[in-house]
Amino acid sequence: MSPAIGQPIRRIEGRAKVLGKARYAAEYPIRNLAHAVPVLSTVPRGRISAIDTAAAVASPGVLTVLTHLNAPRLPYRQPKEVPATNPKVGDPLRPLRDDVIRFDRQYVAVVVADTLEHAEAAAALVKVTYEPLTGVTSFDRALPNAQLPREGGRTGPYRRGTPDAAFAAAPVKVDQRYVVPTEHHNPMEPHATVAVWNGSQLTLYDKSQWVQNIQQHAALAFGIPYGNVRVLSPFMGGGFGSALRAWPHIDVAAMAARVVKRPVKLSLSREAMYGSVGFRPLTRMRVRLGANPDGRLTSVMHEAWAQTSTYEEFTENTLGATRLMYNVPNLATTYRIVPMNVSTPTYMRGPGEVTGMFALETAMDELAVALKMDPVQLRIMNEPPKDLSVNLPWSLRTYVDALRDGAKRFDWARRTPEPGSMRDGGLLVGLGVAGSTYPGNRNPASARVRMDPDGTVTVQSAGTDIGPGTYTSMAQVAADAVGVDVSRVRVELGDSRLPYSNAQGGSALFASLSPAVRQAGLELARALVMAAVSDAQSPLRGLNPDTLISAGDRVGVKADPTKFVTHVDLLKRLRRPLEAHATSAPSGKPTHSIHSFGAHFVELTVDPDVYEIRIRRIVSSFGVGAVINPRTAHSQAVGGIIGGVGMGLLEETRSDPRRGRIMNANFSEYLIPVHADIPVFEAEYLKEFDPIIGPLGGKGVGELPIVGVAAAISNAVYHATGKRIRDLPITIDKLLAD
Repeated sequence: MSPAIGQPIRRIEGRAKVLGKARYAAEYPIRNLAHAVPVLSTVPRGRISAIDTAAAVASPGVLTVLTHLNAPRLPYRQPKEVPATNPKVGDPLRPLRDDVIRFDRQYVAVVVADTLEHAEAAAALVKVTYEPLTGVTSFDRALPNAQLPREGGRTGPYRRGTPDAAFAAAPVKVDQRYVVPTEHHNPMEPHATVAVWNGSQLTLYDKSQWVQNIQQHAALAFGIPYGNVRVLSPFMGGGFGSALRAWPHIDVAAMAARVVKRPVKLSLSREAMYGSVGFRPLTRMRVRLGANPDGRLTSVMHEAWAQTSTYEEFTENTLGATRLMYNVPNLATTYRIVPMNVSTPTYMRGPGEVTGMFALETAMDELAVALKMDPVQLRIMNEPPKDLSVNLPWSLRTYVDALRDGAKRFDWARRTPEPGSMRDGGLLVGLGVAGSTYPGNRNPASARVRMDPDGTVTVQSAGTDIGPGTYTSMAQVAADAVGVDVSRVRVELGDSRLPYSNAQGGSALFASLSPAVRQAGLELARALVMAAVSDAQSPLRGLNPDTLISAGDRVGVKADPTKFVTHVDLLKRLRRPLEAHATSAPSGKPTHSIHSFGAHFVELTVDPDVYEIRIRRIVSSFGVGAVINPRTAHSQAVGGIIGGVGMGLLEETRSDPRRGRIMNANFSEYLIPVHADIPVFEAEYLKEFDPIIGPLGGKGVGELPIVGVAAAISNAVYHATGKRIRDLPITIDKLLAD
């Protein structure tokens, strides 16, 4: 039996998804189900001076209308430790708790009715009168109130050497500003929660990337024991970070279910998805690079100003990559937050790194132009010997390998350096490159692996699968550890009652959960060996266990494969399942800097008459350690790159700076890539193994592919046109105005 790890095995849950048997949060067939529809505020700041619900209450099918005047006041007990996905500073929003409006589309009422249609019709009848207050709705006007985050840590100011003096003395300089706008996640599946009370027991069918975080939140919110809450989220139609924390609709659904004494479903409309389930924050950056004429960096200074809400301090690792990407002795980073009347931002695929690397990698291209140097060579010659930001050796760094591999497959050598010098008929052709990096994260996780008498192996963990193929990769890990064919493995995920797992986010779940699955599988294999030597009817009875191996659905003698007993025969006689439980966690103090690296090469055309941009080809090379499943890894690469195309050319949440209203809260005007926008992708993973991240040598691949794509596109547009657009997305009007 060949090993399952490393094979392009098809998704084991794929058939269920195609046939519609995979249930998502809003699809559970719950009896006597009521429907909740929120009423959203139309002002960004103010107070509710009056709210008229009489017409709504009198509408057909309406069970209740909840507002701050009659909603139950939940205890909201404080957690012992703030979840890693939540801001460390501030007070989370408590829905329907008071009359204060803090942002556009905040919940001001919730209508509960017997059908969705009745609830929607009644919600339209709720009349709210506001006492408007002047809101902070313009980033420009909010900038004077920018402040350093109180959290500190990775977002605090960082400095090494004397960057100001080195920049002043540098013979070659770049000093530019860059903007990444507000972007919303827009997953295919909207957020939804079904809440079911059975006495003091609460079951939540929720769209969540971390079910045990939702379990803890709900228990604290309602003042009940953790064990009284069960959260299920076995399948998800895209999360991208938006489902990492508990949002107000979860509390509202459970609150409404308790009030009407029947199950309640709250499924957000597409418009409501732009209200209180997070977004990528608008971030402005200034990057200053100083270099010698030979291209050696002497100084880097990177500053960022990012929006947050007025009630929480959301921060992300926007400047972390800058501190470690290149070999520069003098470096400074400063991150500031800008409080505004918006809901709290959250992590969005490639959080922080994707924003900061757009600015850094565009600035590196500008430096290459100033030096008249090849952009790939500039990056290679500034390769650092270690992670200078933490003074640790790399666990594995193959950035230069990725650059060289991508350049060769892309045929970068054909690029002529002058902007506008490459044409295809009447079209301008641009070639651009940018680097990519993302941390190799690992968190505590547990798993249970069981073999039933029929030989079926079941892997259980509360970790979720939001799309990267966790069901399949965990089946592969378990199959090899236990010694069975992968077709015999079932995987159960996304249930808070299963063994503990941290979030499916930050490209961390595989590296976190796979060691636990592997260890539990090895312990189960050992239990099978011990059963074989103690079973009275086994041909292996009495043999030294160390001479035996569990492989190929049997326990056999290592030196003589003809002597064996099948797993099924063993367990039939045993008449009970065998199982093992294991917990895995990263070691204490880090000894190495663990990161993934990659490079993107973009070819695009620009019509010089109308400045229409069309991407033809993207060649990417990634180093993520061992690749467990090339098929699902490629899917992650394609998905991330598509997100990068949207970031570079299309996506932007637009708000009226006077009224604070989001103006394109829909799929008609918030542009995301469609098939016609998608070029040929040639994504490859380097053959490598990182022993420091864990026993399987592989790091997560979810975030890395999106990081750097927007910069590579920006650099290619400049190469085609000679016009440098530093404010995403790159659109026709900006090219015309430049």
